[in-house]
Amino acid sequence: MPGAVALSWSGGKDSALALRALRDEQGAEPVALLTTVTEDFGRVSMHGVRRELVLEQARAAGVPLVEVGIPAACPNEVYEARMRSALEAPPLDDVPVVAFADLFLEDIRAYREERLALVGKRALFPVWGRDTDLLAREFIEAGFEAVLVSVDPSQLDPSFVGRSFDLELLADLPDGVDPCGENGEFHTFVHGGPPFAWPIAVHCGDRVLRDGRFMYCDWTTAPAIAEA
Repeated sequence: MPGAVALSWSGGKDSALALRALRDEQGAEPVALLTTVTEDFGRVSMHGVRRELVLEQARAAGVPLVEVGIPAACPNEVYEARMRSALEAPPLDDVPVVAFADLFLEDIRAYREERLALVGKRALFPVWGRDTDLLAREFIEAGFEAVLVSVDPSQLDPSFVGRSFDLELLADLPDGVDPCGENGEFHTFVHGGPPFAWPIAVHCGDRVLRDGRFMYCDWTTAPAIAEA
């Protein structure tokens, strides 16, 4: 067991797989999920997921959510300062380990290890090095449910945004696109499966190209259906 650990949380499939790995393989229950939220829009950075959806994930997972507010166009030095402040303040100040869901990007791993060392903490990578094709299929076969919340149109057709992450989607991915989107081709939001005590009902709203770079689907909590 790694001891007390917080888990960096995007709301996507890799984060959900890391949570399962911590619980099932290492016997570690995270004391917190750590996420960055844009102060301007109340959305998770990069993924563009609404803050309330990630809060609902944390409730369903039974793990407190620690939010780090950052500006939408966040300079790296501001990000690092905000993150350091969060790591040095309750409830994370006494947590020696932060887990990440990275799979194989060595430069990202080295960066995380370096930044954590500055505040006397160490990094843990519970799903590191796993084959992404096998991992994507394992995710689906284990009963996880996820949707694509953003797509990089320079790497993947924008029509993929809003689709369910399932075997049909994997079969449709063009050659060269990583099945887990590890090169930034797409990002996901997990709304059901092993980490959660209940599923999260979601609805895909408008599809929007932002900053000329990423196509997003504005996922919201699905409206309740009135009883007849």
